[in-house]
Formats: sequence, structure tokens, C-alpha cells
Amino acid sequence: MRTSLCNLLPLNLGFCFFWLQREGHTMLTLVVFLLCAASSVTDSAKGGAAGPRLNNDQLYKFSYSTEVLVDRVRGSKEATAGYRISSDVDVNLVWRDPSNKDDQLIQLAISNVRIEPASQRSKKKNVLHGSTAESLLGKTKLAALTKPFFLHLKNGKAKAFYSFWAEPATIKNLKRGLASLLQMQRTTGKVIENDVSGRCTVEYKAVKGQVTRTKVLDTCKTAETGFTTHSQVLGVGRKSSSVTTFTLEDGFIHSAVAEETHSLAVNARRSAAAKVVSRQTLTLVGTEAGPLEAAGTDVAEVVKSIDAKLAAVGIIADKVKSKCKGCPTLFEHWQSEQKQLEPASLSKATAPRSFLALLQSIRKASKDEILKVLQSASKTSLPQVVDAVTSAQTTASLDAMIQFLNFTDAKGLVLQERFLYACGFASHPNERMLQVLLDISKGKIGSADIKESTVIIMGALVHKLCQKGGCNLPAVVEVKKLILDGPDSTKVESEVQMYLLALKNSLLPEAIPIFTKYAESEVGAYCTIALTSLQRYDFTLMTNEVKHTVNRVYHQNHRVYEKNVRAAAADVILSSNPSYMEVKNLLLSIGNLPHEMNKYMLSKIQDILRFQLPASNVVQHAMKDTISHNYDRFAKVGSSSAYSGFMAKSADVTSTYSLDILYSGSGILRRSNMNIYGASNGALLHGLQVAIEAQGLESMIGATADEGEEDLESFAGMSALLFDVQLRPVTFFKGYSDLMSKMFSMTGDPMNVVKGLILLTDHSEVIQLQSGLKASAEFQGGLAIDISGGMEVSLWYRESKTSVNNRGALVVTGNVTVDMDFMRVGVEVSYETEASLDFITTVQFSEYPFLVCMQMDKTTFPFSESLSKYESISSGKSVVSHKRKKQLVPGSEFPLHQENSNMCNKVFDSSW
Repeated sequence: MRTSLCNLLPLNLGFCFFWLQREGHTMLTLVVFLLCAASSVTDSAKGGAAGPRLNNDQLYKFSYSTEVLVDRVRGSKEATAGYRISSDVDVNLVWRDPSNKDDQLIQLAISNVRIEPASQRSKKKNVLHGSTAESLLGKTKLAALTKPFFLHLKNGKAKAFYSFWAEPATIKNLKRGLASLLQMQRTTGKVIENDVSGRCTVEYKAVKGQVTRTKVLDTCKTAETGFTTHSQVLGVGRKSSSVTTFTLEDGFIHSAVAEETHSLAVNARRSAAAKVVSRQTLTLVGTEAGPLEAAGTDVAEVVKSIDAKLAAVGIIADKVKSKCKGCPTLFEHWQSEQKQLEPASLSKATAPRSFLALLQSIRKASKDEILKVLQSASKTSLPQVVDAVTSAQTTASLDAMIQFLNFTDAKGLVLQERFLYACGFASHPNERMLQVLLDISKGKIGSADIKESTVIIMGALVHKLCQKGGCNLPAVVEVKKLILDGPDSTKVESEVQMYLLALKNSLLPEAIPIFTKYAESEVGAYCTIALTSLQRYDFTLMTNEVKHTVNRVYHQNHRVYEKNVRAAAADVILSSNPSYMEVKNLLLSIGNLPHEMNKYMLSKIQDILRFQLPASNVVQHAMKDTISHNYDRFAKVGSSSAYSGFMAKSADVTSTYSLDILYSGSGILRRSNMNIYGASNGALLHGLQVAIEAQGLESMIGATADEGEEDLESFAGMSALLFDVQLRPVTFFKGYSDLMSKMFSMTGDPMNVVKGLILLTDHSEVIQLQSGLKASAEFQGGLAIDISGGMEVSLWYRESKTSVNNRGALVVTGNVTVDMDFMRVGVEVSYETEASLDFITTVQFSEYPFLVCMQMDKTTFPFSESLSKYESISSGKSVVSHKRKKQLVPGSEFPLHQENSNMCNKVFDSSW
């Protein structure tokens, strides 16, 4: 009774299951339910075809074409680079399972192959003019392409693809592309399929003799994986689509039209974009009598009887390695580029352009080839070569650097630090890179500065590896323990700072309690690092305990703190989703602070309101209270300030800057902090932070130090954070004797903080097209940068001047290439610029209130964009088109508050 009921209701499995459950036989229920399911599937198959179904003894004759186009995203078809492969295709049924009409072995045979341009071309611009399929492919490959192959199709899905192992991978992939067009189902639904593109999620929609197949390309899993920059702001975005439309007649495919598009664009400038389009068209032109169905019990037996050399080679595409004919060796390439990598060229766009070109060659080179270049480079160009080799991030390049550098030699500091910084800026670091730095830190290191840089950069690598889900890798676990335990493992001040800076780079949530503890340290440097580190975390991680600690520091509940420490605490409070009471208490403190601290806090509050920073709403709410917001508090005078503004605004990216200046009561700089941020699509990048700190200089002018700063040692130094990576701080002088010696030997020349070549954007991927062709996408951005800073103090003129000078040249290139053995087509988009940004603060402290003038200048700079398209065939014949657009962007002085403009007028009038 139960079995017959299930058979009567094969589609209503839920009812079967429910009815049997009511009988109370649990085990029997499960068995019968599975039998019902099997019965349902079988009966469903009997009721209608699951996929395309061929007739026996019939030959289906198709016309087939596949074309590939590459261009900029908004290019017209007429101007694209690309080609079309056309042919005739014969399809017939070889074998069918007698018990399942949808279990079929199908033979496909390609003939009459033609290769032609994808669009109409003049003879001069037609690289294929005068060529035939045989002259392009060669006799052997053409014969392989026209050799029949077989597809095992079961219920519309590819179960096996049969061809010959000896065939070239490019030929097998083209056959796979055609075979994949026969895979389809005749019912609406979502499934996972294997085809030439990989293992992908596919959505079908069936409507009256037409089926639409949409492939969700982001889900495709293939053996070829690429990499991309960890930062979304500096990264590359991709949009892809793949739609195939089938029309059916008599249960079989009458036509199949597939179109696949991949568009890639630089997130920071979406006009720097390229696309690849692949189209396939399969059309039935007629039928005729075909061969008889083969006898056999299963597919394997039938295939073996046809040709013993046939093998199930898989439907997913093989990897194809392109061979570069006539390409220079790495050493030859280096010889042609080395002049552009000399220090004199680093402010020009030619430097990053040569850097990117050399980097591509390094990625294809062996360790010995790389060592040859390192050993032959001049002393002046060698640091730039180290940048390029390290940025390549291949096993060979890392091995070459390990062998080349001697970390026990203190004289090699420049090259060692360039290597470490390039590791810190690595676009896609792996565990081995971190392990190399860990091994270096455990060994003998000749320079204390290099020891510090090694540990600090390890923190940056931990952060990037954790971002990619590698927090539990053995090397990451070991480094995490090292830096988390580090601050409490030593009493040496420089080592504690080193570990704290490493934790600042790591952004580990486990480090928050450590920063909270050191925020209340008796050492001002520890407090500053801890507080600026807390400011980098998402405010959702700021627990009540953290907030209470930071508020205690600002309000000096337990002890007196230096002004710059309290200012850092205020920054953390205001950037961590402050409560009404937190803001109100900050406002109430104004008027009870040292003079310059009063002015700084007022300026900070006003900047939040003017620039509509996240805390602006709660600040406005708190200021409605006249006790906390009144003339007495908001009329404080001084020279300290905080100001934010826009550097650039576009649809793609918004760049902002902020300048915070805090002075001591005697008029000497206490802290200067310049920040530049980039925001794109909701992602934020801390592009640059340059902080200059000075203390204990009041004795030089016979002034009295502020409360809590009476016993501070004379010190001035600079700290830089570049592209979210904290670098080792630089000391100008430390101690009174060091100050005096440098005071008399001071030349006014700035001290270098960061200099080198940085790989900003790095995106590489292989795009497997459904046609069987492959496209490769390479987007790289290189930056030549020189950041320096200095501090001058004139006792005679009672004037001090601090400067931060930023020089840079940027080149970004994007290539999308389809490289077959016989033909190569591609498009390159690029843009480049050279720019400089100077921040100068002049202070005249001959009287109080002292005069302070801040200047932030951007010079006029060139900007150019270019587009190149190229087509070439194996004989060497090529066609290239090139377009370039140049412009000059006017320089400007970035606006600061009106008080600053008035003060600058006084400073320059008095100087004159």
C-alpha cells in the first residue's frame, strides 16, 4: 500500500515523507523516502528530456564562430582589437544508454576553419591580411583541431570530455569551448556545472522553446588563481557577465548564442579601464542521414572501440603558458632601464614606468638571473633595484634578496631598510616572506635601526596576512606571540617602542588591552604610540574600559601628562563615537588647559563642525548647553590649530587632508601632524601621516616649560605612516649636547624619511573565457616617492621653521591580453603624473602671542592618459594604435583657516 502510494505521487515527496512518519516507523520511513526520491527522479526523466536530445542515425550540421575583442570599456566595436574563428561543425549521436535517453555520447567534428578580423579593417590595419588558418596555426595544429572529439552528456550535463592527450592545450581548450555550448537543461533552476570556465554556479530560465543560461562568474573555481592589492582604494574592480541563449527545436539545439564580458577598472580612476568580450554563435544549418549508433554497454567501452588513444581529458580548461619569442633576458632588460632608475630620475614618471616594466621581467626570472642584476647594478641605482626585486614577490626574487643582503653588516643599512619597507608595502605577501623576516630578527643584525624596522614591518605583514584569513598560519602565530609579549619583555625604551609600533601595524584586536595599559605609562613616547594606535581601530572595538582609560589620560585623573599625550587622547575620544557626556566634559575642560592646549581643543571642535566629521552631531548637541559653550571658553587665543580640507573630489575617489599643530607656551613646536586620506566605494586608505615632535627646547630661549614637561630631555624627531604602514621613526637630535652640535652644524637641508619605489596597485589574473580562449589581466601602479622633513631654529632671529617635503611620480598601467600560439591581441590603458606637496610652518617667538604661518603648497603638475591597442601574429607582423592625452593641472595653496592667512601676512611683512 505504501509503495504504491509513493509511485502514484512521485513528485510529491513531502507528502510521502509525511504520510510515512505518521505510521511511526522511523527507519522504514527513511528507506522508503529514499526509494520515493529515486522513483521521482526516474519518472521525471521519463516524463521529459532533461537536456538536449539527439536523434539516432542523424547528422546535425552547424555553423560555428567564436570571436574575442579587447578595448577600453566604452570603445566601439569598429575600433576594437580582436579576431574571429569560424568553422563548420558536424554533430552526431554515437551511443545512448538504453535505460536513459538523456545519457548520450556525442561526436563533434570541426572543419573548414577560417580566422579573420572581428571587424572590418583596411588592408594596412589588417594584421591577418593574406593569412589562412593553416598559415597561422600550422598543419599539425590545424589537423588536431579538425580531429573529431567526444562529449558524454547525461541529463544535459557534461560528464566527460574525450580527446587526445598529445594535442596542444590551446587546441583542446578551443574544443572544450565548443563542447560546453551543448551543455544545458530545459527547466528553470540553479545548478553547479563543470565546463571550460571551471566549476561554476549557473542559473537557467526556460520559456517556450528558449532557455537562457546565466553563469555566475564570481563563483567559478579554476586551477589558475591570481592576486590583487589588499587595499580596495588602490585596487582594481571587475564586473563580469556571461549569458547564453538557446533556441530549441524537436528537443535539440537550433541555435546557441553566448556573450561574455569582463571589465576591469582602477578603483581610484575608473576611466583607466579595459574590457574583453567573448562571443560564440552555434547555428543549425541542416540535417542529413548520419552514422548508426554504436553498440556497447557503457561509454568507456564505446570510446575505446573508436580509438584506443582517446582519453577523458576533462572539460575544464588546461593551463596555457605563453612563450615570448625574441623577448630580452632580465639582464638585457635591466641594461635598457637602469638610467631611469638613477636617483636623479626618481621625481620623473620615467622612474616608476621603468620600475613596473622591470618588475614584470623579474617575475619571470630565476634566482640566478636576478642575482646577476643585483650584483651588476651601480651603487646609486642598487636601492631602486632592491625595491623592484622585493616588490616582485616571487619565490626566486625573495631567495635572491636573502642571498644578496648581509644583515650582519651595519654598512648595508640603506639596502636592508629598502628591502624591509618593500616587504611592508607588499601587495600580496605570503607566509614565507614573514618567516624570512622572523628568521632575520632572530639572527645577528649589525644595525639597531634595522632590528627595529624588521620587527615593525613584521607587524604590517601580520595585518595583511590576517586580512586574507591567514591569522592561524604557523609563522603568523609565532610573530603574534613575539610582538604581543614584546612590550612587557624588556625595560629598554627603544625596544618597547619597537614592539608597540609593530602592534600598531598589526591592528590585532588582542593588542587593544596592551595599548590601553601603555596609554597611562609614565613615558610620554609610550603613551603617544598607544593612543595613536587605538585611533586606528574601528570604534566598535573601543570597550568601556578603553574609553575610561583614554578619558582619564585626557582629564589627568591620576597624574599629569604632556600636552601632546593629552591631545592624542582627545583625538581618540572624538574619533571613537563619543557619548554626549564625553564631549561635554571635553568642552568643559577648555579654559582650564594650558594656553596653547586651549586653542588646540577649540580649533579641533570647530574643525569637526565645519568639516562635518562623524562626531559633529553629538558635538552640536553638547554645545547647546551654554555652560560648556560660551564666549569665555570659545574666545581663547593662541597659535595652535587643527584644520581639515579636501585635496581632490571626484566620482571615483575623495582625498582629504588634515593639519594639526600644537605649540608649547613658549612658542616652540610641540607636535605637528599632517594626514592625507583616500576614500573610494566606502573603503578608506591612510595614505600619509607625517608627525614631527619636539620637546625640552625651552631652555634655548630662556622660557619656562609647561606643566608636566619641566624635566623632558631635549628631543626632535619625525614619524611617518605611509599607505597604512607605520615606518621606523627618525630622530633629528636627542639630548642637549646632540642638540647643540647639530644646531651649529645645521645646514637647513631636510632629512630623508622615505625614499624609493613602491608598488601601489598590483592585480594579476587569468580570465578563462567560455570559448576556450584565455585572457590575462595585469594592472600595476608604481610610485616613486621622496619624503623628507627638517627643523631649523634661529636663536638670533628667534624664529623656527619646520618643513615636510613630499615629491612623487605615479604611473598606473593596465593590460588585458589574449595570447594564443598563433595570434596576440591586447589593450593597454595607463596614466601618469609628477607632483610635489610642501608643508612649511614658520614660527616667530620674539613676543607673545607668537606669530605662526602654515603653508601647504601643491605645484603645477603634468597629467597624461594613454590608450594602446595591438595585434600581432606568430610571423612577427603587427598592428599598433596609440592615443595620448596630456594636460597641466594648476598648482595651488591649500586653504587653511582665516586666522592662519592673517598670521602669514604678518610673518612675511615682518620678515621683509
